[in-house]
Amino acid sequence: QVQLVESGGELVQAGGSLRLSCVVSGRTFSNYAMGWFRQGHAKEREFVAGVSLSGANADYAGSVKGRFTISRDNAKNSVYLQMNSLKPEDTAVYYCAAVDPRTYVIHWYDAGRYDYWGQGTQVTVSS
Repeated sequence: QVQLVESGGELVQAGGSLRLSCVVSGRTFSNYAMGWFRQGHAKEREFVAGVSLSGANADYAGSVKGRFTISRDNAKNSVYLQMNSLKPEDTAVYYCAAVDPRTYVIHWYDAGRYDYWGQGTQVTVSS
């Protein structure tokens, strides 16, 4: 079993920055590719960013590319999402998730393919 716990979400003004963290326990963190997803009110869960096992490769949704950066620290069993230039439309519950790296290569954007999920952290961006 894998447990994921997100933190760092809060209320921030438009143009501001936040850094989300996700700590993973239960199994070897470095065996999983990792992703961040978000779900706004009355919206479907959507892919935000993903990172490979080593952290060398990252993928981003078009809406966040150039503003958000995903990273991981395998020594700390953690994955991060640095969010800059935040917009009101970034308001959502943000989830981290873990997936088999072979699945990630083809389906990095597909929430249904991820195996383990955290409980989410709320990010609210005021205008």
